[in-house]
Parts: sequence; structure tokens; C-alpha cells
Amino acid sequence: MSNKPEKFVDTDYEIGQDNVKILGMDIHNPVFATASLFILLFLMWTLIVPEQANTVLGAAKQGAIDHFDWLFMVGGNLFVLFTLFLIASPMGKIRLGGKEASPEFSTLSWFSMLFAAGMGIGLMFWSVAEPVAYFTDWWGTPLGVEARTEEAAAMAMGATMFHWGVHPWAIYGVVGLALAFFYYNMKLPLTIRSVFYPVFGDLVWGRVGDVIDILAVLATIFGLATSLGLGAQQAAAGLGYLFGIEAGINVQIAVIVGVTLAAIFSVLRGVDGGVRILSNLNMSAATVLLLFVLIAGPTLAIIGTLFSTAGTYATEIWSLSNWIGREDEKFYSGWTVFYWAWWISWSPFVGMFIARISKGRTVREFLTAVLIVPTLVTLVWMSTFGGSVLDQVQNGTGVLAGGIDKVELAMFQMLENLPLAEITSLLAVLLVLVFFVTSSDSGSLVIDAITAGGKTEVPSTQRVYWAVLEGMIAGVLLFIGGSEALNALQAGAISTGLPFTLVLIVMCYSVWKGLRHEYNALYK
Repeated sequence: MSNKPEKFVDTDYEIGQDNVKILGMDIHNPVFATASLFILLFLMWTLIVPEQANTVLGAAKQGAIDHFDWLFMVGGNLFVLFTLFLIASPMGKIRLGGKEASPEFSTLSWFSMLFAAGMGIGLMFWSVAEPVAYFTDWWGTPLGVEARTEEAAAMAMGATMFHWGVHPWAIYGVVGLALAFFYYNMKLPLTIRSVFYPVFGDLVWGRVGDVIDILAVLATIFGLATSLGLGAQQAAAGLGYLFGIEAGINVQIAVIVGVTLAAIFSVLRGVDGGVRILSNLNMSAATVLLLFVLIAGPTLAIIGTLFSTAGTYATEIWSLSNWIGREDEKFYSGWTVFYWAWWISWSPFVGMFIARISKGRTVREFLTAVLIVPTLVTLVWMSTFGGSVLDQVQNGTGVLAGGIDKVELAMFQMLENLPLAEITSLLAVLLVLVFFVTSSDSGSLVIDAITAGGKTEVPSTQRVYWAVLEGMIAGVLLFIGGSEALNALQAGAISTGLPFTLVLIVMCYSVWKGLRHEYNALYK
């Protein structure tokens, strides 16, 4: 006899029942076709009339910020409060996979994989550029502090940590918990639509669910494209720094093409032969670079930055979370709102990853680890790189002391003031490229699961298809943006993150409803 609450098993829907097999693929109809059509039309539009596309995307970005900045801020705060509520509530004892389920991975291995999920191209791109930008008023200062002061240095690190700490991981935690609970406990397909079964019932298997999954695909692929575009910019800049190659749009596109081919190769090798090996390589290389900067850089200053960053983050988190009456509108709309949209776009991707490795954990264990482990890792990473570069800037060392010229060069400009600059810069380029490959590869797995109706065992050609599209979107956003490519990338993330914010807010209610029912039926 099933121990699942009756209300949630009252469906005869079977995983993949709406799939069609065509051209050797096993795809959900109409999610795959509709999402593909939208993306292909977007690509055609941007390539045929790039100036118009850039203008429209810019207007969409600005409109979202002008009229819905409050929604991003409310959503981000809501997700933090919701996860803390679940940790403290009796529902925290619910075990993912059922009362008798046991973890598939040891606690150490599980923490290590959460650590891996917490690292990415973004940390490589922004860990140096972001603190310098805030300290020097490159695009506004946090809470309007005076640039290049001791207060500015503290706030630069606190605000950087704010953007990469608990808030984004609460977003990921909500999605990850939702997917894990409805997949492992309710035995529903591993897609975003399944999470809304308590709200819409069997309607999630129809048009309502199609819309939810299509939005999830579009949000994920544009969020990934933003990261891949940033990675291409930084890798091209690194190659230019090392070999004197002009890091123009042609080199950036070439990087995207090369890495997309590598991602395709990784996809064809499968999870164990591709993603797992590359992820292990990533973590080893990242650890080596981190330890080098910690030892070769201003070690005592970095250690001091670690503690001061934690303190500033803790004391200023409320002020930075507030959106009412802010005088630093340039900073908060240009940075915080973009970040919240970017994390929301990434949430199906990271959420599904952490869901698939967390069977057997209680809700309390799951959310506590998801909030704390990556946040601590990020604190160490940001304090090491941010503390090192701010020490250089404050002492007038290197070109960054005069401010940021090109954000994609910031990491290499910091490393050139340390020993073995060419070796560490080459390591940084390789690290960005491997992060690039693993993001594309893993993202393809997630998007493929959604567009295959929750099936996880499907032809690899489908994942190849999505890897190619991710690279193409990143490429065209860089192409139409030209010298303002960063704005085009941000516009893509914000435009798709806005509607998905509403999806996540409703998701909180659905998760609470499902967990409450399971708790009353099995744990009370």
C-alpha cells in the first residue's frame, strides 16, 4: 500500500505520455516545439535586424527595472523568509523520498557537490571586478557611500556578498526543494509543472503546465546564455592578455563555438564520463587558484577581509534588501535587480541539480545546507579575490588602482601584480573555459529533462540540440550588443527572469501546501 498522501496521487498521468518520437528524439509535445520556435525566431530576428533587437531588448530591460524592480526585491526577500520558515517549522522533518529513504551520498560528498554548484563563470568574472566597481563608483556605490573610503571598501565587500550569498541560494533552494519533493515523494515527472499539482491539479498536464515549462525553458536558456556570454568575454580577454590577441567580437564568438563543441563532446560521453570528470577538474583548478591568491597575495589583509565582509554582510543585509526610499537607485537597479533576475533565470538549472543529489535528506537538512554551504564557500572565494584586489587598489598598485576599464580584464589585471602571473592567468582562462563547458553541458541536461516531459533517459541528440542553441543565443547577444554586450546579456536575463519570478512566488504556496499535507498525513 502506498504511503503517499491520497490527494497527490489522484492522477493517472504517466511520465512521457504526451511525448512524440521524431527524428530520433523523444520530446514533449508542445513544450519542445514551442520553446524551440520562440528561440529560433529570436535568433533570426537578432541576426536580421541587430540594431532593432538591441534597442528592443534594452527597452525591455529598462521597463522591467522601472516598473517591476519592487517585484524582484519582494520575491528575493520572500524566498529567504520562506526557506527560513520551513527550516524552523515542524515540516522540516519531512524526508525527501519518504520516511524510510536514506541519502544516496555521504554528507561530505553531498557538501562537495553543493560546493561545485556554488561555483561558476560568474564568480570568476565578478569576484575581482565587482568589489573594485563598488569601491571606485564605476556604476554607483552601495547605499550611496562615498567612493574610495574605508566605508566604501567595507560596503563593496558586503554588497558583493549580498549578491552572491543567502538570497540567490534561497531562490535555488525553493526550486530544488519543490522538484525533489514532488519527484521523490509524489512520484511526479521531474519538470517544473509537477510542482504546481497542488494548485492546478490535473490541469498541469495540459496547457497550464505547458506554459509553466516553456517559461522555465526560456528563463533557463537565457540565464545560461548570460553566463556563457560573460565567460566568452573573459576567456577572450585572457587570451588577449596572454598572447596579444585582440579580444574583439570575433574572438569571443570563436570561444563560444569552440566551447560549445567541447560541451557537445561532453554531452555525448554522458554524465559520468563528461560532467562529473569536468566538475572534478574544475574544483581542483579552482582550489589551486584560490590557495595561490591567498598565499601569494596579502594574506593578512585577506583574512581581515573575510571577517569584515561577514560582519558587513550581516549588519547591512536589511538595508540592501530594502527597495523603498533608496537613494542609490543607480546601484540597486543596475546591480541588485539584475542579479535577482539572473538567479531566478538560473533557478531551474541549479534547482534541478541539487534536487537530484538530495534524496534521503530532510527538508531541514536540505535547506540548511543549501543556504549555508555555498554561502560560506562564496564568502571565502570573494574575500580572497576581493580582499586581494582592494588591497592593491587602496595601495595604488596596478592599473585597477585607477578604476575599471574593461570588467572582463579585471581578474587578469589583479593577477599580474602577483608572482607567476602568466601561469595563473593561463589557469584562470582554462578554469573559465571548463566552467563554460560544464555550464553548457549541465544546462542542456536540465532543459532536456523539461522538454522531454520529465524523462531523464532520452537520446543524447536532444542535449546536443540544446547545447548548440545555448551557444547561439550567447553569441547573438554578444554580436548585437557590440561594445555594450554586457547590457544585451543583462537585458536577456532580466526580460526572461521577470515572468518567472511570478512562477516562483506561486511555487512557494504550492510547496507549502504539499509539505503540509504530507506532514499531516505521515508525521503528525
